Amino acid sequence: MLDIALVNEGDAWPADVQWEAIARKAATAAVRHSPFARFENHSVCFEIAVKLTDDEEVHRLNRAYRDKDKPTNVLSFPLVQKDLLETLSNSDDGEVLLGDIVLAAGVCAAEAAEKGVPVATHAAHLIVHGTFHLLGFDHMVDAEAEAMEALEVRALASLGYSDPYGDRTGED
Repeated sequence: MLDIALVNEGDAWPADVQWEAIARKAATAAVRHSPFARFENHSVCFEIAVKLTDDEEVHRLNRAYRDKDKPTNVLSFPLVQKDLLETLSNSDDGEVLLGDIVLAAGVCAAEAAEKGVPVATHAAHLIVHGTFHLLGFDHMVDAEAEAMEALEVRALASLGYSDPYGDRTGED
C-alpha cells in the first residue's frame, strides 16, 4: 500500500488548492507507471512524504545536500538505495520509507507562469518527477533523462495533464 503524507508549511502555496489530493494522485501515478507498481497494493506500506515550503528552505537544503547555493524547484531525498528497491518485500514493522520530496513555492510559481500552466499543474509534475527519483530514476545522462521523461509523461497523462516537455508526436 502507498501512504503519501503532505506537509504544507506557511502560506507560500495557494490556499484554494487541494494539495493533499494532488500529492497523493501524482505520487501514486508515478508509482503505477514505474517498475514498482506493485508497491501500490502491497501488504507492506510504502511511504512518501511531500513537503511544500518556501524558496529559502529549499535553498538551504540545496546548499547543504547538493552544494548548490540557490533554490531549485524540487528536491528528492531517497531513503532506499536503488539496488535494494527490487528486493523490497518485507520490513520489520510493515513500513518502508521511500523518501521525501520538497517543493519550493516561489520557484514552482515562476516556472508555472513561464509555462503558462496553473501552479497546481506544475507542482503535480514536480511531485511525479520527485517520486521517480525516489524510485531510483535519474536524468544525469541523455538516455536516462529520456526514459524518465517518458515515464513522467505517461504518469501525468493518466491524470489528465499534458506533456510538460512539449509535443512528442512523431517520436518513437
